[in-house]
Amino acid sequence: MNQIEKGPVSAVEMAVGLEKGSLCPIELVEETFANIKSSDPSIFTVLLEERALREAHASKQRRSEGKQLSPWDGVPIAWKDLFDIEGRVTTAGSVVLKSNAPATRDADVIVNATRAGLISVGCLNMTEFAYSGLGLNPHFGTPKNPNGTGPARIPGGSSSGCGVAVARGLVPLAIGSDTGGSIRIPAALNGVVGYKGSNIAFPKGGAFPLSETLDTLGPLAADIRSCIGTAQILNGRAVAIPKPTPIYKLKFIIPTNIVFDDVQDAVLQNFETSVRALEMAGATVIRKAFTEFDKINSLSTEHGYLTGPEALDLHWDLVHSEDAARMDPRVLARILDAGKMSARDFIVIQRTRARLIKENYQALSDQIVLFPTTPITAPEIEPLEQDDDLYLRTNKLMLRNTSLGNFLDWCGVALPNGIDQNQMPTSLLLSMSGGRESELLAAALSIENVLAQNLYHSSIKGGKRS
Repeated sequence: MNQIEKGPVSAVEMAVGLEKGSLCPIELVEETFANIKSSDPSIFTVLLEERALREAHASKQRRSEGKQLSPWDGVPIAWKDLFDIEGRVTTAGSVVLKSNAPATRDADVIVNATRAGLISVGCLNMTEFAYSGLGLNPHFGTPKNPNGTGPARIPGGSSSGCGVAVARGLVPLAIGSDTGGSIRIPAALNGVVGYKGSNIAFPKGGAFPLSETLDTLGPLAADIRSCIGTAQILNGRAVAIPKPTPIYKLKFIIPTNIVFDDVQDAVLQNFETSVRALEMAGATVIRKAFTEFDKINSLSTEHGYLTGPEALDLHWDLVHSEDAARMDPRVLARILDAGKMSARDFIVIQRTRARLIKENYQALSDQIVLFPTTPITAPEIEPLEQDDDLYLRTNKLMLRNTSLGNFLDWCGVALPNGIDQNQMPTSLLLSMSGGRESELLAAALSIENVLAQNLYHSSIKGGKRS
């Protein structure tokens, strides 16, 4: 049986405790490392104890002098293992990069976090080179989903350690990357909040890429307020939580094609329950087919996926060397598969994507796209490790809904909205056109509240309140 240590911890509430003096940065870091060391060893690839303790002592000193760098000075944060950290080799979930030279400086987002006083405690496990939505890693182990009962289930990927670390309450903040769903999927499967911006929403310097075109960044946290504050810090801005947009002012559009194919009963039921709650709160909801989704589906069938050629180009020397034998064979196969695509395939995909983004931006306007983050809850790990065909089918299904947003350069928020019969979380995905991040986050504040109230009342009615 899986068991969450203490559940997600709000970074906002932790920051309040630090401001009031009821929490001490040093004690907080020491407790964080103690909890990490007593938990699943596959969650982190490395701990930054010396750095973190040094930063914690500096934070305590600043606070004692009233010179804190920000209201969040002293809050712990962890990073997906693809962000450069000065003095450390960036391994991106792989063993074949260990001989590379150490990073000479922190990634841009880490620089900004440090300037705000956040304390970097470690690097989180991930799918090798961020190339899977399931989260399995044969090199560092697969972090186990802390929810549910029975056999161990997947964490979701590729930011696998991020989702599990936040769900277990090991850290209040984890920063991941999202090329086809790698923030929103682990957030969904672990029952936490995940936010990804559009392609230019965060500085990406010092982040190991998968696809320069599709890569996006963002936080996983206990609540949307924590995601908002983190996003501002990562961009070098002061923390300021916006005023929630009233539900009655929100307009939702639910696609009727693609995203509900092969959906699990519990995922669909929880989604419809959430939609009814939003409607009862005054939201406007319409349903219609998205022609863009059908075009994207046809495009991938006829020409392939945009990520493939970019990943193949990035790793060309590696996958054609002896070191390729040391890679996860499933990741290697996916990278090499892009070699079947032609130059014209790549150009057609890029040209069509640019057109669809422009058309979709105009068509959506201020509407929020609403559908399940993933069509299924987290499946068991062992069958996926034993069956490559099952792995590929499940990976494709897991990435299907979220990857649509990457292709159209949407920003997106995954919010927990229920559980299935095995106590595994389900999730609701909110998306808006790139550039509307502020609107999306302000809306998510109100939506999260409606979902939380709905879940609370459902638990009371079902006699499950704890």
